[in-house]
Amino acid sequence: MKKLLLLTAALALVFSYVALAGAAGSSETVKGWVSDTKCGAKGMNAKHASCAKKCMGAGEKLALVTDKGQKVLTVSNPDALEGHEGHHVEVKGEVSADSIMVDKDSVKMLAAKGEKGSAMSDMH
Repeated sequence: MKKLLLLTAALALVFSYVALAGAAGSSETVKGWVSDTKCGAKGMNAKHASCAKKCMGAGEKLALVTDKGQKVLTVSNPDALEGHEGHHVEVKGEVSADSIMVDKDSVKMLAAKGEKGSAMSDMH
């Protein structure tokens, strides 16, 4: 009986470790606007580029505001989105709580809502 209890406890420990490791962060594709943490969802437009740069110069962090739910994700590696302030983008990255680590090679420009045409990837 003790062996069964010990085995059950060991399996529970292994499964909880696997569950925690999986919850640490997940790689996702996210569409949204490049903004800053001060303005957040207010910066979901192309006119916000200069404001985002100004706010970042004052110490605010670069953020990605998701199209779905307008969640503000702090960008852990802002160099990956350098020059994309005020852009509507699609990125791949590891999302963890309220932050994202963007895969630099995954950044794709998207047409702003209401603009005609599809992706604007030819701009960069």
